[in-house]
Amino acid sequence: MSSAGGISNLNLARALALLVPAALLAGAWSFQIWGGLYPCEMCWWQRYAHLVAAALALIAIAVAGRPGLDRIVLALAALAILTSGGIGIYHAGVEAHVFPGLTTCTRTVVNSSNPAELMDQIMKAPLVWCDQVQWRDPVLGISMAGWNAILSTGFALLILWLTIRRPKAKA
Repeated sequence: MSSAGGISNLNLARALALLVPAALLAGAWSFQIWGGLYPCEMCWWQRYAHLVAAALALIAIAVAGRPGLDRIVLALAALAILTSGGIGIYHAGVEAHVFPGLTTCTRTVVNSSNPAELMDQIMKAPLVWCDQVQWRDPVLGISMAGWNAILSTGFALLILWLTIRRPKAKA
């Protein structure tokens, strides 16, 4: 059965399962590369979940048409996106000081074979704490972690719904 102008539920779910994590990762990397915002530990966790989701989405596309397997892999991709959303919820709560944060921090360092250059990079790398908001939406005041929580959770639930929804039989 088709929906959305001739696109099947499963094809739409496959497309979203790939495009959502790809778009959110592209956004995060753009803020890092061009915006100078370095990820904290929990930011990395959210990215890892999206990388897993994108890989599972590619597998779902590869096994499209294999009854059962395609839906299982799509559901796993949606759960990976939902995991990132869950981490985003916790991270946004840490930023708002609702939840306790981590006692660790992270530094972003480029690999080097020169020990002096590596030490210089380590010393100049910004220290990023998980409870410090680096960027907020200027209109709504939502942090990047908050946006990831909202978008990832919403799209993951949509992908799961599209994946488990069976076409209606024609009367």
